[in-house]
Amino acid sequence: MRNKWMALLLFLAAASVCAQDYKLALPGYKFEFPRDYFNHEDYQTEWWYYTGNLKSADGHRFGFELTFFRQGVSRASASGPWSVRDLWMAHMALSDIDGQKFQEEERLNRSGPGIAGVDAQTGLIWNGNWQVHIAEHEEELRAVGEKFGFGLKLVPGKPPVIEGVNGVSQKAEGAGHASHYFSLTRLATSGSVDLDGKTYQVEGTSWMDHEFFTEAMATSEIGWDWLSAQFDDGSEIMLYRLRHNDGISKPDSIDPYSSGTYVDAQGRSQFLSSKDFVMIPAADVWTSPVTKALYPMRWHVSVPRLKMEFDVTTPLQNQELTGKFGPSYWEGAIDVTGARDQLALRGRGYLEMTGYANPGKPFIPR
Repeated sequence: MRNKWMALLLFLAAASVCAQDYKLALPGYKFEFPRDYFNHEDYQTEWWYYTGNLKSADGHRFGFELTFFRQGVSRASASGPWSVRDLWMAHMALSDIDGQKFQEEERLNRSGPGIAGVDAQTGLIWNGNWQVHIAEHEEELRAVGEKFGFGLKLVPGKPPVIEGVNGVSQKAEGAGHASHYFSLTRLATSGSVDLDGKTYQVEGTSWMDHEFFTEAMATSEIGWDWLSAQFDDGSEIMLYRLRHNDGISKPDSIDPYSSGTYVDAQGRSQFLSSKDFVMIPAADVWTSPVTKALYPMRWHVSVPRLKMEFDVTTPLQNQELTGKFGPSYWEGAIDVTGARDQLALRGRGYLEMTGYANPGKPFIPR
């Protein structure tokens, strides 16, 4: 544990010194697949983010999360197998909806010989024995923790969706306050979940985000509220609102670069600016017993441009990640009910709320 904390301190010290050695996310980036599924060492920060809702044959419901993070430390040529050019963090979580339990594990490693990394030739992204294998028509996730684990096959139902405009997802005013960001919005998922000595065969739907950047958020931004939803009509939506330092108590203090994307059943996407939607937290809140943070447990979302309104709720309130290697935040499975153009709209997805556990301090991006 002590060595990992030392590595984290190195991470924080290096991040502020070496940013100038990396590329900024600027307009005009041209995505190319499969290349962009993998590593982008010219950018300082990068993550691969998998979330999904699953159900077993007997109806047992789960939510899952598996994430891999790369933080660039140095662009210098490696002087040996133990040279620290990048640090790698990973997080896995399981929401046992029926059992009303949330479990998580995390790890932090250096990019030593075979410990963690990305190999585009083999299609592998890994941190220890947690891994993603990306092939031409499917992906496989495998992660084993002390008390739970899962092995899942994910098959994309739609092509990658490029988030933002002109190759960038802008997060604040100014050049470089942006990321290159794409999503796989509907991944048919099947496999197994291991929990408490029992194996569940499961099926469901997953979402994948991949972002890479160097300087995204502004210092005035405290955190964000991000959601993805996969509707029963075959469409999907992703929305995020960026909060300023007083944004928790003042809903109007939302950055104008908040945005989102709607994807129809055929895979055609529409960019949504901050003027196209409203996310309003309700008075229903949950108080974390660990961090004492207050998280909204119900949201109302309106997208007039799409004639869409829906409510977001969660079947499990305690889905806060309180890891040792980063800030605490809430991320978990959600249910969505509403209407589009007077037709009923239902779905499931994931909600992430950051910056509530440490108000007044800039949130380190996920």
